[in-house]
Amino acid sequence: MILDHIAICATDLAAGTARVEEALGVRLLPGGKHARYGTHNTLLGLGDGIYLEVIAPDPDAPKPEGGRWFGLDRFRGAPRPGNWICAVPDLAGALETAPASCGQARDLARGDLTWRIAVPDDGSLPMGGAWPTMIEWGPGVTPPGLSLPDSGIRLTRWEVFTPNPRALATRLPLADPRVVFRPGAPGFAATFRTPSGEVTLQ
Repeated sequence: MILDHIAICATDLAAGTARVEEALGVRLLPGGKHARYGTHNTLLGLGDGIYLEVIAPDPDAPKPEGGRWFGLDRFRGAPRPGNWICAVPDLAGALETAPASCGQARDLARGDLTWRIAVPDDGSLPMGGAWPTMIEWGPGVTPPGLSLPDSGIRLTRWEVFTPNPRALATRLPLADPRVVFRPGAPGFAATFRTPSGEVTLQ
């Protein structure tokens, strides 16, 4: 399991994109629409094979059956870090040992991208977001973290707040010094290195 990308969730894509652009001092790129889940996004390459997406409900799309992914149907307030996504080589195998709240594998595609992703039926986050959403990119696919232009912005720390951080860190098959587990109510904080200095979004 490796960190693939982080999501800044928003109720409105333009507002979420504007907040990230102002904070990081760069322009985000257009992403696309996710018809299955009624969302759309903008993107930013962070180097090191990872990327950032701002994601929000698409007002032009019908509400999907079962709810939008990333917990977006229950998301309220200002744009902020709302999910993290880790890549696995075998999603079916990873789900065998992952928490039941990770949901089921779903096959999705957009343009040249194909992937399988674990999403609960109601679109909620696994363990309230403490466990990452797991993704398996399709055969021959170059993930956005490798294909997006490098913005020069770097993610230096991804903090996951959870009531029992030690147990989670022990169970999660992820070795990434940027990922830190902290005690507290479920939530996230993302710290970046930018040309203007360190910036934290939370």
